[in-house]
Amino acid sequence: MQIKQGGFAVGNLNLKKYFLPKNLKRDLPSSIVVFLVALPLCLGIALASGAPLFAGVLTGIIGGIVVGALSGSQLSVAGPAAGLTVIVLNAITSLGTYETFLLALVLAGIFQMLLGILKAGTIANYFPSSVIEGMLAAIGIILIMKQFPHAVGYDANFEGDERFSQSDEHNTFSGIMQAFSKINYGAVIIAAVSLLLMIYWPKFKKLAVVPAPLLVVLAGIGLSAVFAGTSFELLDKQFVRIPIVNSSSEFFALFKSADFSAIGNKQVWITAFTIAIVASLETLLSLEAVDKIDPIKRISPTNRELVAQGIGNITSGLLGGLPMTAVIVRSSANVNAGGRTKMSTVIHGMLLLISLLFIPVLINLIPLSCLAAILLMTGYKLTRISLFKHMWHMGLSQFIPFVVTIVAVVLTDLLIGVGIGMLVGVFYILRTNLRNPYFYQIVKNGDKNVIRIRLAEEVSFLNKAAIQITLTSLPKGSDVIIDGSNSRYIDPDVLEIIHNYKHNAYTKGIIVQLHEIKEQYDVPPLKELMYNPN
Repeated sequence: MQIKQGGFAVGNLNLKKYFLPKNLKRDLPSSIVVFLVALPLCLGIALASGAPLFAGVLTGIIGGIVVGALSGSQLSVAGPAAGLTVIVLNAITSLGTYETFLLALVLAGIFQMLLGILKAGTIANYFPSSVIEGMLAAIGIILIMKQFPHAVGYDANFEGDERFSQSDEHNTFSGIMQAFSKINYGAVIIAAVSLLLMIYWPKFKKLAVVPAPLLVVLAGIGLSAVFAGTSFELLDKQFVRIPIVNSSSEFFALFKSADFSAIGNKQVWITAFTIAIVASLETLLSLEAVDKIDPIKRISPTNRELVAQGIGNITSGLLGGLPMTAVIVRSSANVNAGGRTKMSTVIHGMLLLISLLFIPVLINLIPLSCLAAILLMTGYKLTRISLFKHMWHMGLSQFIPFVVTIVAVVLTDLLIGVGIGMLVGVFYILRTNLRNPYFYQIVKNGDKNVIRIRLAEEVSFLNKAAIQITLTSLPKGSDVIIDGSNSRYIDPDVLEIIHNYKHNAYTKGIIVQLHEIKEQYDVPPLKELMYNPN
């Protein structure tokens, strides 16, 4: 059963459901998991983007509290996106100052709001299911490969960078090989203990009131303290690192403001448009993916999400943050941790704010290897073997786009990989359409063959070639009935072929009858054409 989430109506929000005990007992533990996953990712993406580390955490806070409150999605989590790191890094360099980049981010948020108001979010309805499943599985594989170096104590690569090729001239595979040569056994022990806790702790129902990821973090802090001064001791770079703020003046000094004097700069507008398009696509892809793994199967309103993301990016640009999108890693961690409503997302944003203000020293005691264990489990759940078996049983038309998407995303990045998967998926859609524009039936009438061709409900221009080949190959001397009684729409090009065939068929001794075929058909809505199985 699918539960549709309605449009955004401020005066009609049902706030009670977010504070129901049955929801909060799921959302509170889940928010802790998302917070633990989001914190190092926010810092790592800021580092990879060439921005202040504070900007990454600030973006996570805004994504959690502002976008979380405005979004219609119950499980998606917004924050700084790894897919935008290259765009941001290049933009900061080309625009000259970080403040000028912030202006581009404000404009990008305005563009996103306009896309939502113009209902551009409906494009998400046309992503093939096999491609979305492939994207999820690929994210799972990337998580496992990217987190493995952290799990064994090798932390040279950027945290949060999901691309295959790295900025240090290495790639995902070479990073793993390097990790094998620089293993820290203290980190390995912490990761192993963390994985065991993640696997077995939930099996003890009475003890599972304490979330496994929280226990993992506490165990990681404890073991790292025990290893201090031994050969298993962790290095400074193997811990989470967030800025330490000692006073309110220091805190407010971390904020940046957009430079509106650069509004006439053409490059600012180009950067804004680029960020808006890429961020919107990543958001729609992530939203579609999260809806697929939502155990309640709710449908998120895409246009409202674009408006919420736009407001989030405007806020981020005005305060000194980074571009944000709905992000699949944090969102899937939210789902796997048992999140039920968007309170989980909002609380995770509050926890990021609290950690920045009050407990930065404590947060900096968390080893990256125990956080890697949490993400390794998330990756495993996204790319489980049973998913591959399920897609195989769905047939090659589903399995091939699924596998192509996985390989393409792993070897390139999210948007390029999904684009390649989409091309393959669309090929199979067109192939199916070309094969099924009609039903073909031959009956005997004395010595003559009577051929009845019953056209499908929707006959588009994509079916033109198949129908033309069929008509020209009909045997001489036949009686042909072309039946359009089931057709709600026949493309003008196809109608032209049918009428021309009837006009010229006598040269082959063929008598053609047209049954309930109109001279002209009204064009049906695009959505109906896209979803028609014929």
